[in-house]
Amino acid sequence: MRSSELARLGGVTVRALRHYHQIGLLDEPERRANGYREYGPEQLVRVLRIRHLAALGIPLDHMGTHLDSTDGDRATLLDELDAGFASEIERLTAQRRLVAQLRAQAGPLDAPPELAPFLAALAAAESTDLAALDRDRAVLLAGLAGNARMPDLVRLYERLAAPDLATATAELGERFATLDPEASAAASDALVADFEAVVLPLIADLATADPPLDLDAVAPAFRSLAVGDLNAAQRAVMDRLEASAAAEHARIRGSSATGA
Repeated sequence: MRSSELARLGGVTVRALRHYHQIGLLDEPERRANGYREYGPEQLVRVLRIRHLAALGIPLDHMGTHLDSTDGDRATLLDELDAGFASEIERLTAQRRLVAQLRAQAGPLDAPPELAPFLAALAAAESTDLAALDRDRAVLLAGLAGNARMPDLVRLYERLAAPDLATATAELGERFATLDPEASAAASDALVADFEAVVLPLIADLATADPPLDLDAVAPAFRSLAVGDLNAAQRAVMDRLEASAAAEHARIRGSSATGA
């Protein structure tokens, strides 16, 4: 039989047969005088055996030993396959839970699902450009903080997305995004002061809550929040805000250490 017939009877494709040849699972017969390769019943049996092992989940690159030897440890192989399936079921179950969570809530699919509903609440008060920037910042913060510190970020974003802050932070974000490179000192001072009026009490509230926000977890990440290019005026405002936040952080830690 020719390769097309072998593939049909074996329930595989001709391309699969070529791959079996390339990796040494199936010997390739010599071409006959007519230029075609002719396969016999033994090759068909081999292909069917390959199919049965593949159906068990045995990778092709590990299949040669089981095809060519009868003294393998059958019980060990089955245990390994079962453990692999159990792990895959756990992974898929977790993915289904994540899909269900995302289906039930608003927010971008490419952001951390724990933060997605809060990003949706913030986006409702923001321009499209600022909402996209907030999404990028959330992705960056989550990546820097890691899974262990995600609860702290969730609490931070939950507070930022609260009705009393969402509008205020959106307005501040728009002012910062549109800050002119040649902005006057008075304009920059006003923006810094308004930011401090919102951010510093938030830091204090979360740092003294029960349990307290781990400021050490999120403070370094905030230094990387400048997604995109900042002009000179924006960078100056960012530097001043970082200094204010660091000072507030130090004050809170000092108060905690002295029991004040």
